[in-house]
Amino acid sequence: MALLTTVLVAMGLAVAVTPSASAASPCDTAPNWQQGAWYTAGNVVRYQGAYYIAEHDNPGYSPTISTWYWDPYNCGGGGNPQPGGFVVSEAQFNQMFPSRNSFYTYNGLTAALSAYPGFAKTGSDTVRKQEAAAFLANVSHETGGLVHIVEQNTANYPHYCDWSQPYGCPAGQAAYYGKGPIQLSWNFNYKAAGDALGIDLLNNPWLVQNDAAVAWKTGLWYWNTQSGPGSMTGHNAMVNGAGFGHTIRSINGSLECDGKNPAQVQSRVTKYQQFAQILGVPTGANLYC
Repeated sequence: MALLTTVLVAMGLAVAVTPSASAASPCDTAPNWQQGAWYTAGNVVRYQGAYYIAEHDNPGYSPTISTWYWDPYNCGGGGNPQPGGFVVSEAQFNQMFPSRNSFYTYNGLTAALSAYPGFAKTGSDTVRKQEAAAFLANVSHETGGLVHIVEQNTANYPHYCDWSQPYGCPAGQAAYYGKGPIQLSWNFNYKAAGDALGIDLLNNPWLVQNDAAVAWKTGLWYWNTQSGPGSMTGHNAMVNGAGFGHTIRSINGSLECDGKNPAQVQSRVTKYQQFAQILGVPTGANLYC
């Protein structure tokens, strides 16, 4: 039997690797996709909790950018995120948020998880719990412990309409203020989140403050797909081991990181440490930004 040789390119050096003939499903050893890495046809990668196979050679294009370069890969049950319960129990959720607003229900959160099946279901049990703790810690910071549903400074409300967008602000100039667990704001974010979730949030942004499942879905949309002022999404920061500090960058790094507001950074870190302890996992390195 001819040996298969996989060539990995790292730091400009070609390294030949000869896998065992008895290797299991490609999903068992599939690496996380990395922007800028070279992939050859047949490579299988993990991205946002799902698996993709390269149909054509490419220099690290996103697996969701084009079906010419990538196709979803069916692991036959061998590697995709497992269905089932959330790694945070309802009792732990209540312990994390003892004074939460009744709007932010545990059931609303678990109902939203199907929108991003890779969230808190990628990697080891420790990594899954670390990601859940990191997301909820940032959510806690943004909402005062899941107390606030909408942005408290009403004077800011008219500021979140970017009229340069071709679709404008059909719900009104002052309709796109911060709402929900990540305090989604700006008309272009409501448009992008709504398009991704199949919900018309551009015309009805108030769904985020009136429907708990929609609110949680917008938070998960940002966490799993948006890097904001950072260099990676919150999801990728946690599952790839970059550390909690990078999640802060993706959410509010331009205002808090690099010494701009260390008290706010410390608030997020402290909450993450508390939540990781509740879930019984270490925090990992690189907590600050």
